[in-house]
Amino acid sequence: MSLAAETPTLDMATAEAFAENVGGILNSGTVAVMMSVGHRLGLFDVLAALPPSTSAAIAERAELSERYVREWLAVMVTGGIVAYDPAGKTYRLPPEHVACLTREAPLGNLAVYAQAIALIGQMQERLLTCFETGEGLAYGDYPCFHQFMAEDSGQTVVPQIFDVILPLAEGIAERMEAGIDVLDAGCGRGLALIEMAKRFPKSRFTGYDLCADAIEFANEAARKAGLANIRFEQRDLTGYDEKARFDFITSFDAVHDQKDPQALIRSLHGALKPGGVYLMQDIGGSAKLENNLDFPMAGFLYAISCAHCTPVSLGQGGQGLGTMWGWETAKGMLESAGFRSVDRHVLPHDPMNVWFVARV
Repeated sequence: MSLAAETPTLDMATAEAFAENVGGILNSGTVAVMMSVGHRLGLFDVLAALPPSTSAAIAERAELSERYVREWLAVMVTGGIVAYDPAGKTYRLPPEHVACLTREAPLGNLAVYAQAIALIGQMQERLLTCFETGEGLAYGDYPCFHQFMAEDSGQTVVPQIFDVILPLAEGIAERMEAGIDVLDAGCGRGLALIEMAKRFPKSRFTGYDLCADAIEFANEAARKAGLANIRFEQRDLTGYDEKARFDFITSFDAVHDQKDPQALIRSLHGALKPGGVYLMQDIGGSAKLENNLDFPMAGFLYAISCAHCTPVSLGQGGQGLGTMWGWETAKGMLESAGFRSVDRHVLPHDPMNVWFVARV
């Protein structure tokens, strides 16, 4: 009796259906890159402001080359994003599409996230080397990353900060009204912290981030806003060890790609005064792959993890926990750090993220 494995029978119908699915993935991926181009150039905003228009009129309004705009529009039409009238050779962005593709989009600007697809493509050669060597990368290796993250924060955190997010930490807004010390750990360009500094002039705000370009941007934005109660400092939070300095600490999507997330959380616990509060936002997926099969944009998030968060952590000598390190992992680390209470929240309008309120 032969022990050789039998050759599996090929189900041609299933194979053809899968090939069609792969073709759709490839098509959608290229459309996503062109969405990023359109977002960066403001073309969706131009289309939203115009009646049905020719490519020449759209290019003129956008102050761009007509030939390139025409080819970009062809991608958008065949991708089902822009409507086209062949009789008049005019293009239109339907209002239902405007609702999620412009800078004032009521449903949030999803074109912002198309930039991540383009960024992964730019990083491909570096990533190939990482796969071969197991080494990591640095934040500075990623072009325009802080711009992308600032746009994300500008529509997911900043607009909700006072009405939705701060109320999760009951009583903290009233304390900031009276005047307390606040830290944003991994502040990026500092958009959320600047808004809080404007709203609560009696409180004192500090932002730390590893990247010099982000801190330079934040300091300039604070200067233009005329804020005297805020300061930003370039600082590697590895080994951070301030004691009992702050009443309230925040971190927005900043912990999972640190060199040692557990050590950072412990140090933030130590940096809080008695009665202090830590508000932590991170990606809300599970630590278990099988629990994420229906999680919103799970493939996108794992791709971001593979291309950015994992290599950035490994590049610092970290564990490389990745974007989808899991809310269970985050909650366990908060509890291990010694917080007396840890409350988890998922906001109805934002199922992709998880929020923790931890109290000393």
